[in-house]
Amino acid sequence: MREQVEGSRAIAETVARCRIQVVPAYPITPQTHIVEALGAMVKDGSLRGCEFLTVESEFAAMSAAIGASAAGARCYTATASQGLLYMAEALFNASGLEMPIVMTVANRAIGAPINIWNDQSDAMSQRDCGWIQLYAESNQAAVDLHVLAFALAEQLSVPAMVCVDGFVLTHAFEPIELDQRKRCQRRLEQIVALPRCG
Repeated sequence: MREQVEGSRAIAETVARCRIQVVPAYPITPQTHIVEALGAMVKDGSLRGCEFLTVESEFAAMSAAIGASAAGARCYTATASQGLLYMAEALFNASGLEMPIVMTVANRAIGAPINIWNDQSDAMSQRDCGWIQLYAESNQAAVDLHVLAFALAEQLSVPAMVCVDGFVLTHAFEPIELDQRKRCQRRLEQIVALPRCG
């Protein structure tokens, strides 16, 4: 059975099912819907055991994720475009410290003074920072890749980013296969049963 779901909402629901414990968040278009949805889940109590941190910058978001991950929490954040560049120094710290953080990058062009067009120049600028990069071609793939990202990050002690085309996927409503989510549920249960530091 398929359900029409906005890409950002589908990602947020999947990330929540991965039993995240800390979400440091700073809004930047086009990823804002993801962290807004997670924040709403924390606030209404449907995402229990999770601390939602509203931080002052993308650099602070990654720095908070590194600190929380070092303390043993399962961490997630999201960013896009210049936000990814702003956290560049911390990206290298996360990989160098082997922190299994998962981050969504809602791909958006890098440009001055502003560019909201979709391309992967943001993620490609960080291709050598030590993070696993997974690229989604559809919202179904984005859902599935987030499950995989948590598994890879925690089993390999390497941070992982899931790259999703900004606006093209993040704001698009697509039919998501609910049975696919159910098939992933067993894998999710295996992942969350693993100790965070393996």
